[in-house]
Amino acid sequence: MTTRRQFVTTTAAAASALAFPLVGGAQPKTVKIGVLHPVTGSLAYSGQQCREGALMAIEDINKAGGIKSLGGAKIEALLGDAQSTPQAGSAEIEKMNEAGVSAVVGAFASAICLATTQAAAKYNLPHVVDVGVADQIVERGLKNTFRFGPGYRKCAEVAVANLHVLNTAAGKPARTVMIIHEESLFGSGTAQLLARELPGYGYEVKEIIKHANPTRDFNNIVLRMKSVNPDIVIPANYYNEYALLVRTMQQQKVTPKAIYSVLGGAASSYKFVKEFPEAANGIIDCNHWFNPKDKRSAELKKRVEAKGLFFSYEVFMTYTSMRVLADAIERAKSTDRAAIIDALEKSAFADHIMPYGATKFVNGQNMGAQPLMTQVSKGDIKVIVPREYREIDPIFPLKV
Repeated sequence: MTTRRQFVTTTAAAASALAFPLVGGAQPKTVKIGVLHPVTGSLAYSGQQCREGALMAIEDINKAGGIKSLGGAKIEALLGDAQSTPQAGSAEIEKMNEAGVSAVVGAFASAICLATTQAAAKYNLPHVVDVGVADQIVERGLKNTFRFGPGYRKCAEVAVANLHVLNTAAGKPARTVMIIHEESLFGSGTAQLLARELPGYGYEVKEIIKHANPTRDFNNIVLRMKSVNPDIVIPANYYNEYALLVRTMQQQKVTPKAIYSVLGGAASSYKFVKEFPEAANGIIDCNHWFNPKDKRSAELKKRVEAKGLFFSYEVFMTYTSMRVLADAIERAKSTDRAAIIDALEKSAFADHIMPYGATKFVNGQNMGAQPLMTQVSKGDIKVIVPREYREIDPIFPLKV
């Protein structure tokens, strides 16, 4: 057993050893990056998945030689917990700024990203948004903010246009829609966009129902669904509520012609498909998804599963966002915040597994970003739209 005296002596020796340059010269300084997600609270599962994606990317970047233009400097993650609230997210930005981070990646939820990007802007701190889909995040003129993935306007437009194609090809069996959404910026904004888009394609939005986060009982909402009897149910909610809503529908034997998600928190989740295969079967989702034709997608998926985790959109979106940032630091040849922002503005990063092409930020939004349409089939998730990424033909409607 180590005594306190031995520990102090050992620690002092280690500290003094580190004070001298190693053979071959001093090691380059690390590049501090803030990794900020809601790893506790109602969004903890998604936040933990995001964090894992960021740490895997940092591991890969460091293994490949770190930031070569900075002498092989390794990326050092400063982990922050937004505790599933915007206020806690902003407080973490203050701490990260004090700690001298060069940039931040995060913070998953739209409402949290809205707060963290604003807080980071005060310090000209580059903030790469990994998921947060609310378009307000990149529409406030913040020069420090860059979002790699598509926003909810683009996702809603793609989803409704594709719904119309599928419905028309099937002889237009679906005419009425019910939207069920969570109450924060993400769900409310998505529902508003859908309510605006759907009537133009001839769909009647029968009802829009909002619910709190967290919600532990969907019985009343599903009873209402029974009486409205919509052809299509469109949920827009985070993982826990999405899974519970669809399971409650299954328990109450509510079977619309389609469950057609837009940014559904569980719809294209391997976790959901594994845990509730019957409830998940046939669900269509318009969401963040990897390029299934890129063999590196399968390799990363295998690595994630080897850790006992699911390969969810949170993992691969944050993984790739960290790679985008590392590429910018490499080109900036500096840890200076303004230099990194300038490099992000000029990004053409294309070495990724997303169906995007080269990155091109305009006012902070990656213009090439697009969602894919997936469908749960035979216990797996497959791409159905667009055709160049299609793995199976879509089944629509599920119930004739």
